[in-house]
Amino acid sequence: MVEETRSAIVTGAGSGIGRAIAQKLAADGYAVTVNDLSLERAELVVREIQAVGGTAAAVAGDVSSETDAAAIHEAALAAHGETHLLVNNAGIAHQALFENLEVKDFDRMFAVHVRGTFLMTKAVLPAMLKRGEGVIVNVASQLGQIGGIELAHYSGAKAAIIGMTKALAREVSKRGVRVNAVAPGPINTPLVMELSDDWRAAKKAELPLGRFGEPEEVAETVAFLASKAASLFVGQTLGPNSGDVML
Repeated sequence: MVEETRSAIVTGAGSGIGRAIAQKLAADGYAVTVNDLSLERAELVVREIQAVGGTAAAVAGDVSSETDAAAIHEAALAAHGETHLLVNNAGIAHQALFENLEVKDFDRMFAVHVRGTFLMTKAVLPAMLKRGEGVIVNVASQLGQIGGIELAHYSGAKAAIIGMTKALAREVSKRGVRVNAVAPGPINTPLVMELSDDWRAAKKAELPLGRFGEPEEVAETVAFLASKAASLFVGQTLGPNSGDVML
């Protein structure tokens, strides 16, 4: 449990990994701002959190929009005060061979994952630096480390998040802000279910653990990185990935 009430923003928290992260952080005592493209989905997660005694507020917005990213931050400030923890989780899935990728699909992938992470971090970082304290956790993917067939744009975007995590950690760690990443393997989420049955079957067969993970297992890793127990973790990428990547 955290020792005092602290504020967290979780983007893309209306389902899947983001939902599990929001629920875990709320259970740990954070006041959570739940962001999603869909206000309805975000509000449902807020009601789930409140039903078990947690504190949460919902805000809709597209993290790839500079206007929306600023509005998400402002909504969090209004609801819970300054942000102590940002979890950049918002993401999308799209599957295609590289030769069939369209520019619009590539651009949207990088807009949500990379631009969204950049914009949300830009929104919260100044106050963290002024306060001399804060935590940022970026949700990447093991495919950003090893690549994925029919997922070149997704893999590239997630690799960019890992690189940005390391660079930002080098800039701000001495100023009190810890930045790390989580690179999950395939997880049983609506996003992964958008991929083809053949892709999922082939990937499952490759995994040493022999199964996909659950959102709650990723949430535990994020909660660890947010905690004082992770005080020495800086610019790291932790991998709850069923053994798909071993470092």
